Amino acid sequence: MSHVRPVPAFGAPAAAAPPGIAARARRPDFWVPAFVVFELACAVLLLFPDFGTSRLVLRIATFGASLALLVLLRGRGGRHPAAIAGGLALIVVAVQIFHPDTTNYLAGTAQAVLYIAVMAPLFWVPRLDVDLRVIRRVALILWAFHTVSAALGVLQVYFPGQLQPHLSSIIASRRGYVETLMITTNTGVRTFRPMGLTDIPGGAAISGLYAILFGTGFFLTRRRVGMLALSALSMVLGMTCLYLSQVRAVLVMTGIAVMVIGGILVWRRDVARVGTLALVVVSVAVIGYTAAMSLAGPSVAKRVATLTANRPGAVYYNERGHFFYDAIAKTLPESPFGMGLGHWGMMATYFGQGAPSTRDVWVEIQWAGWIVDGGAPLALLYCAALLAALWAMWKVARAPAPEGSPDLPFWATVVLAYGIGAFALTFSYPIFLSQPGMEFWLLNAALFAAARHARREARARAALRAQAAS
Repeated sequence: MSHVRPVPAFGAPAAAAPPGIAARARRPDFWVPAFVVFELACAVLLLFPDFGTSRLVLRIATFGASLALLVLLRGRGGRHPAAIAGGLALIVVAVQIFHPDTTNYLAGTAQAVLYIAVMAPLFWVPRLDVDLRVIRRVALILWAFHTVSAALGVLQVYFPGQLQPHLSSIIASRRGYVETLMITTNTGVRTFRPMGLTDIPGGAAISGLYAILFGTGFFLTRRRVGMLALSALSMVLGMTCLYLSQVRAVLVMTGIAVMVIGGILVWRRDVARVGTLALVVVSVAVIGYTAAMSLAGPSVAKRVATLTANRPGAVYYNERGHFFYDAIAKTLPESPFGMGLGHWGMMATYFGQGAPSTRDVWVEIQWAGWIVDGGAPLALLYCAALLAALWAMWKVARAPAPEGSPDLPFWATVVLAYGIGAFALTFSYPIFLSQPGMEFWLLNAALFAAARHARREARARAALRAQAAS
């Protein structure tokens, strides 16, 4: 076809910067990696009993930091393509505070503020001078943290009852539910699913996803043997942790993300990396499954088998699909403009207890949460923002690598893969009222800012060369 042309492979050697570029280049902004370190530190502090009385403060601090940066940071960066739809979605949420069925003003306001905090990176990150070095630094921080978390999750099953943090008090209070969060090891011991660096059984599944996704990124962009070995080990630990965690939605999300990376590599005709990725993915899946089976074989085999026990649609409906059906077929017709705020989630737990409620609300997936909180307007606008964000990443991923930023399209591919997986997870979990949802907006906005920076630097190089030639 005439409009299809070969696209330069990822990782092509960067051209030397013309004189003056290095001197004019500003230091990459440290706010994005600093924010990531802060949110991860807050998550770790929650695991220590000494901070038990400050749990609410620590949970608020993570999202509060995002709000603080939204208010305090200044800059002249361009507007993200998802900013308009995202801003309108937040306006819908804010209006819902005054809905007659909102639990109370405190819970409603807290829920609205949480929506704003999760999406806030979409607005404050593009104001910063982010470049490819910042992206690599953020990826390295997230990769290191989640690799440690995934490794700890595997050890928690290898040494049942040890290395485990205190169980979340909210989960511990649901005694019948707690039993469903346990697996049986090959030695017959009942233990919690891997928590990793969380206080939720199975919480290490997200770490397994990050370890695989960012491990793939570093494996395909690095040449040093040591880094390749660490990346491969990280992916194996992540896959083993995923199998042991038995969170099928995250396992499916991981598969979707890896397929997206492979699909874009095929589209770019990067044959070498396609072959490497296929070999690594198959090896990691087999080794990870073998390792998980050696620790908790019957539990793992039974859980994985449920994914193929019936047609995919029937499997999904039996597990999470009925929540989606109820949200679309029942809740939406009854409340097309929402039920008000403060009916579900952590904000209802912390601020809505004891308040009279005229609605019986149960939310398990993001779509149900959107419909309850803002009806059709919120669901449509938030989806429009997500699609705009994914399209922005696709444009960077499919474009030739900018001069001086050879790996930028590949990291955009990784972020796009994570984003598509996150969108798929909205059908199984309310991800966009959580820390992983905030990280989606952070990574997407950071790649957008880095692409803008790379284009600006490429134009500056071209101008200097033209000036030198004249």
